[in-house]
Amino acid sequence: MTTAGQRAGQARFLADLDETPLLATDALTKESKPSSLYRDAWNSLRRNPIFVISAVLILFVLFVIAFPRVFTSVRPDACDLKNSFKPAAPGHIFGYNKQGCDIFARVIHGTRASVTVGLLTTIAVVLVGGSFGAIAGFYGGWLDSLLSRVTDIFFAIPFILGAIVLMQLFRGRTSILLVVMVLAVFSWPQVARITRGAVISVKNSDYVTAATALGVSKFRNLLRHVLPNALAPVIVTATLSLGIFIVAEATLSFLGIGLPFQVMSWGRDISDAASALRDRPQVLLYPAGALALTVLSFILLGDAVREALDPKARKR
Repeated sequence: MTTAGQRAGQARFLADLDETPLLATDALTKESKPSSLYRDAWNSLRRNPIFVISAVLILFVLFVIAFPRVFTSVRPDACDLKNSFKPAAPGHIFGYNKQGCDIFARVIHGTRASVTVGLLTTIAVVLVGGSFGAIAGFYGGWLDSLLSRVTDIFFAIPFILGAIVLMQLFRGRTSILLVVMVLAVFSWPQVARITRGAVISVKNSDYVTAATALGVSKFRNLLRHVLPNALAPVIVTATLSLGIFIVAEATLSFLGIGLPFQVMSWGRDISDAASALRDRPQVLLYPAGALALTVLSFILLGDAVREALDPKARKR
């Protein structure tokens, strides 16, 4: 006969045997949990020093845009011709430009307009070009042919040249919104073509076919299953294009047909300093350096994102 203590010991032993497979199964489940493309990309980005450096620089630029008075209390439009081309002094570390304006204050306050144009143009291009490309690639047929021909027409127009010609029609009536619209008009075809190719490669996947067989409508299938899996090349293109749009705004402002005169812009400061390049190159150096550093940060970010979202590039 077994005693009560022996029976209790046997019960605990059997309970431990029952729990052991469950614990092992839970551990295997946690270890073998499938990882998504974006999770792998984020893990790769966190270990990429180029991404870390570019992200820190971009966050610093965004902080300057949000809180410019943290860096300078001098008004950028407080100009005095008596200070024309004066060298650096306490409180005015970059000196003065030809009009007697504080260069450091203008560089700080010019960040907002230049980067805002780049960000808004990128958003507009992704929305317009992404919508056209997704619809054309997913539905195909005559709709794809029509949208593709419209895209080819805009592709045939040089980007900067088309923007210059269109901005000439609004000389003296420009604004940030107008510059964004003009740049977006000639920039969306590239995103549309990339989105179309990504959607075509995804729409024939097994999970899309299964969703269609279960009765999911085409439009809902496009939004829930196709687009989320076709966004990787669009994200890469957007991050790389943002720097290009900042340079495009600076080019238009340099030519005097970009942002209005009262809006602080790196391109306008570069234009004003060009006449003094031979005698006082430092006047041009500061806004041009800020522009180059910001654009370089976005380009490096785009390169890092492209490498992280491309499994073949990670293997190389």
